[in-house]
Amino acid sequence: MQVKLCPDGNAGLNAFRRDPYDVCLLDVMLPQKDGFTLAREIRALNQHTPLIFLTARSLKEDKLLGFSLGADDYITKPFDEQELVCRIHAVLKRTQPAGPLPPVTGPVALGQYRFDPSNQTLLLGSRTKRLTERENELLKLLCQSRGQLVRRDDVLRTLWGQTDYFSGRSLDVFITKLRKYLADDPAVQIETLHRVGFILTVG
Repeated sequence: MQVKLCPDGNAGLNAFRRDPYDVCLLDVMLPQKDGFTLAREIRALNQHTPLIFLTARSLKEDKLLGFSLGADDYITKPFDEQELVCRIHAVLKRTQPAGPLPPVTGPVALGQYRFDPSNQTLLLGSRTKRLTERENELLKLLCQSRGQLVRRDDVLRTLWGQTDYFSGRSLDVFITKLRKYLADDPAVQIETLHRVGFILTVG
């Protein structure tokens, strides 16, 4: 397990903006920016990264505030280190994505749309949108893990063969194109988790 230690809340937010993390441990009494404020700002960037509060304050109101901000656990000091590690593993197990869905081999229903990867087409009623090969493969990847996180770096390695800046910008353009193609059904959304990845949702 690799750990990044940040001396204050501002440093923590900057670190989170730069790199994706599997879980964040937030001390409520952080200098410059307290843990509750940091949690709000992290949640504005990413709704899915697990948050665990560490605090010497055991007030019921503080715990309720922590959970209302999206905390996955709340640990009061002093605590046993082994217990902390166990709680981290429990949160990660509870929040990690489920196993992969069956491979996309035939037409897929996406709300009012019908996606046919074998013919590289997206149908809505009598309208047919023919996709480019890259658009088709990207939508196919998202459908493969519908409702689950598809990591940005995994998409880049699979479709572009590299994770450099320019490939990332190209990926963003293709995501924008797919959103435009799917815009006629608001139930179909491609959510972006900043610097982490994408989730295709239908509901």
